[in-house]
Amino acid sequence: MKTALSINPSEFETDCLAVLVLDHSEKDSSRNGRSDAKPVVTVETSDAAVRDAAASVLAGSEVTAKMFETTLVHAPAKLKAKRLLLVGGGKAKTFSSADLRRVAGTAARTLKSKGIRSFAFAAPSDLMPAELAVRSIVEGLYIGDFDSDTYKSDRKDTSLQGVTVLSAGDPAKLAAAMDEGRILGESQNFTRDLVNEPSNRMTPTILAERARKMAEEVGLKCEIMGPDKIKELKMGAFWGVAQGSEEPPALIVLRYEPADAPAGSVLGLVGKGVTFDTGGISIKPADGMEKMKYDMAGGATMLGAMRAIALLKPKRKVIGIVCATENMPSGTAQKPGDIQIAMSGKSIEIINTDAEGRLVLADGLHYARTLGCTELIDAATLTGAVVVALGQINAGIFANDDALYERFSKAVKSAGEKMWRLPLDEDYREIIRSNIADIVNSGGRYGGAINAAMFLKEFVADTPWIHLDIAGTAWMDDGKPWLAKGPTGVALRSIVEFARGV
Repeated sequence: MKTALSINPSEFETDCLAVLVLDHSEKDSSRNGRSDAKPVVTVETSDAAVRDAAASVLAGSEVTAKMFETTLVHAPAKLKAKRLLLVGGGKAKTFSSADLRRVAGTAARTLKSKGIRSFAFAAPSDLMPAELAVRSIVEGLYIGDFDSDTYKSDRKDTSLQGVTVLSAGDPAKLAAAMDEGRILGESQNFTRDLVNEPSNRMTPTILAERARKMAEEVGLKCEIMGPDKIKELKMGAFWGVAQGSEEPPALIVLRYEPADAPAGSVLGLVGKGVTFDTGGISIKPADGMEKMKYDMAGGATMLGAMRAIALLKPKRKVIGIVCATENMPSGTAQKPGDIQIAMSGKSIEIINTDAEGRLVLADGLHYARTLGCTELIDAATLTGAVVVALGQINAGIFANDDALYERFSKAVKSAGEKMWRLPLDEDYREIIRSNIADIVNSGGRYGGAINAAMFLKEFVADTPWIHLDIAGTAWMDDGKPWLAKGPTGVALRSIVEFARGV
């Protein structure tokens, strides 16, 4: 990506100029949910020449400004660009920076599909501060540039080259905004790349090495611990999952410790890093099991978040912890009915070995507390139940502290992500009681996402805590106009915004 330029878009020479178009009509809908109001479509730029170049197309009914609608105009009059791409952003009155991010991603994926790898995007003039617009566009371009077809033998490089963002404003502030957008976009793609890897090329050991390499690149402290240390720490819940695999587990700890950080406040980010989940002895159905390579998405999200935090440099100490393992069936695997003793000392009756994510997180969360973390966020592809409840639109969010939840909600809104809070009423605790141990690891079919969260709550004590169940949103089965099919990197932006104190 090139630096934003204070130049009229019509005067910029490029293979294509992409611009936002919005519908300024007032009425949204009428009877039967159908709109009777003709769209009032405008090109969101102050450059009169660009508006004139689009005028003849807008005069017809082809362009409605519907979200993600694209119209390509060849040889636009009075422009130095060879083409003009109009990208719809929907209703002007509800348009947001999150929408602009997706519009930019749509432009990237549309032009990539046409073999156009070099273009310019004109930031809208008056919808939002120039720095916010530029940052959103750059994020969207990076996210839209990602493709998951890594191992195709005939794979062609279609990555973007020479993309320029055009915006008026203070050059130093615009450059800083572009840098922020690049860091967030690259970090989200770093997470997506980890999740996209097949499990034979993303074992716990490989994940740990990728974390170590990243930490060296961005200046994080990194510690990798193996089976002996995990046993020494008495992480019985984590080890109970790991004992069934020939691949050794890895406890990954990353530290961001700025000198100017206030004392007494440490944010702990804990991620589930199950690099492949067969379900263990309670084995999953074969249909769709190949997708279980994504069961380390929570851990990958925390690694990506730590990367962004290290580069954006907020004034707060942050510790990232990933408990990485496989969940395999074997002669050494734990069995339903086994009792495991967690690092906290709590005894756990294993009802279902496929409820393994909460076991590794239990020890990860308790370990974070022993390291001095005063606030905790965990992320995990934890339950199928959250997918049933919320689909692939919203991630599930749980919190044991309303004040922390309100602060995190502001970060979610700023990041433009979708999450929905689910309850943690004490009545649900009855479901995870065990007859012979302190708790069971599976409370049955009903309220499955809540039961899993209640289990995790047992290991955070009174530490303010957020739990993100991203099972339905960490992977998209179908591509979107702005996003390739596959891993999404969901929750990373919200976590980073929270760490920055937004």
